[in-house]
Amino acid sequence: MMEALRTALFLLLVSLLTIPFGVLVSLAVFFPMPARYRIIAIWRRGFMALCHYVLGIRYRVLGRENIPAEPSVVLAKHQSAWETVGLQEVFPPLVFVLKKELLRVPFFGWGLAAMKMISIDRAAAKDALKQVFDQGRERLAAGYWVVIFPEGTRVAPGETERYKPGGAHLAVRSAAKVVPVAHNAGEVWKKGRFAISPGLITISIGPAIDPAGKTAVKINALASAWIEAEMRRLSPHRYRAADAADAVAAV
Repeated sequence: MMEALRTALFLLLVSLLTIPFGVLVSLAVFFPMPARYRIIAIWRRGFMALCHYVLGIRYRVLGRENIPAEPSVVLAKHQSAWETVGLQEVFPPLVFVLKKELLRVPFFGWGLAAMKMISIDRAAAKDALKQVFDQGRERLAAGYWVVIFPEGTRVAPGETERYKPGGAHLAVRSAAKVVPVAHNAGEVWKKGRFAISPGLITISIGPAIDPAGKTAVKINALASAWIEAEMRRLSPHRYRAADAADAVAAV
């Protein structure tokens, strides 16, 4: 009950925070991107503060030393809304690949549009890939990192969807490194559940993958293997039942 009340208060306060900043960033659309990022950085700090003080969510980062100096492609798990903001606290200025429907959300979507996120139409797969390649290379060349959720949707801890190779193809075409990222935000911000729980989120950053001499298929396989192995370390309890079932089936 208390978690539900805290969550309701959090959502109310985030909405009140988002409305003025959505308007402000929209009005600043003619300003240079660094100026817009400074505005959003204030909103981001407010969001993270509300997560900490209202929801009781803390976070830690492992593997900061693996972050390259140059703009790269981040392939990350998508378990909740938290990482869409939390990753911005960890990496240099970045853009996300997201579904275009999010741009229609009042205030929040306006801010996304002003920040030049890479919006795609998932119903048109071929056009979506072209948008990722073209806009992704443009953002990387401009000095921004590109974050892609290769599974394409939210996935609860302990579950895995097929890793789509779009991010790996972007890395090959732009000669940008790939940074695999695992986290367990879904342990506190559970998929399909209203109430958000307090707790510690761990973001784990893996060694960067240099695309030189590698195919997109190889890069995708390396990134997915590292992420899934790290997820077993971050949320081991989510895999025990599946491992036990596999062991029984193998007998």
